[in-house]
Amino acid sequence: MKQFTSLFFLSSTFLMIVLSFSSCEGKTQPKEEIPILAWYSIPAEDATLERYQELKDAGFNLTYTHSNNFDDALQVLDLAAAVGIKSLFYCPELEKEPEATVNKVKNHLGLAGYYMVDEPACAGFPMLAAWAKKIMATDNDHYCYLNLLPNYAPDEVLGDTYTRYVQRFIEEVNIQTLSFDFYPIVGNQVRERYYENLEVIAEESRKSGKPFWAFALSTAHDPYPIPNIAHLKMQMYSNLAYGAQYLQYFTYWNPDTTVWKFHEAPINLEKKRSQVYERIREVNKELQSRAFVFVNAKVLSIRHTGETIPVGTKRLEQLPPQVKSLDTKEDGAIVSLLEKGGYQYLVVVNKSIVKPLDLHISFNGKTELVLKDGLIKDASLYSSWYRLSAGEAEIFRWKK
Repeated sequence: MKQFTSLFFLSSTFLMIVLSFSSCEGKTQPKEEIPILAWYSIPAEDATLERYQELKDAGFNLTYTHSNNFDDALQVLDLAAAVGIKSLFYCPELEKEPEATVNKVKNHLGLAGYYMVDEPACAGFPMLAAWAKKIMATDNDHYCYLNLLPNYAPDEVLGDTYTRYVQRFIEEVNIQTLSFDFYPIVGNQVRERYYENLEVIAEESRKSGKPFWAFALSTAHDPYPIPNIAHLKMQMYSNLAYGAQYLQYFTYWNPDTTVWKFHEAPINLEKKRSQVYERIREVNKELQSRAFVFVNAKVLSIRHTGETIPVGTKRLEQLPPQVKSLDTKEDGAIVSLLEKGGYQYLVVVNKSIVKPLDLHISFNGKTELVLKDGLIKDASLYSSWYRLSAGEAEIFRWKK
């Protein structure tokens, strides 16, 4: 008995030492999760439990497969639920018999929401509104999903200005979510109107109270390159800095078509993992480690620094009271101020996809640094100089 007591005491002491050491290493936050969607996912003929687990292992918790019939679409829900993720649901029956089809799946554990269409012209909004109304009247516990065009779409498709296109969608179709795509990286350049598009979506999301979804491109095709870590992080951190609540990758599975010369998707044409699969897994792990910063956060301001700033954006001219100084020299960064749970978060994103950014920043009071693994450290332990690799983000926080 004495021996057991001594062993218990030693074990308890060791546990206390470990806990004490962990607290010295940095604070952690309660687990939160960003919804991350694998767009154009596993085809029906390749759908197995192992394939869905592989998708989950890459950091996806949402999936979408365009199914050709109800049975295939139901199989997606079954497999998603089996590995602990959810799926957008689509099959032709959802269009032909929306109420009956929704009633068959609305209580399924694997159901996230209902996929409608991709990149509609404004002329199609009345038909989509009628369809969505039938779905939501049958099941208002799950959202409808519809993805909008980017701002470089032709005027005749948009019907008016891009802002008005988005506003009309919100007013006329009036589903629970707001999603758009814009693939900004061509060669080693970022398309000029990328941040202008994010500005419009973020503003209309705020005004309507509808959370927005945003993409990163994960499959090379003409004229888009094979995405590297910097490409993926720049897109995803830009999305989050602007307030995105759902993230998406186009695509997960390599489309088997020669039209756009798709290649090097995370799962390639040989149905094997490409180099992009591992890159996405690395990026998703980092994003989820910092999810507590972004999930349900309120965007207070979004500003840009640099010798020139992107069209449609606003220059950083006034710092939050907590920030004594902030300098990126002539290089460009996004500086986003978020608020959540009694804290304000300053997110600084290096917008370059090719070069590092030197950030010099100092503070007026107690400030903490949110590391890539989600640990929180006292910022005073670090120097005022940070070098951000291409696409990287540094995150600071203080109590309101």
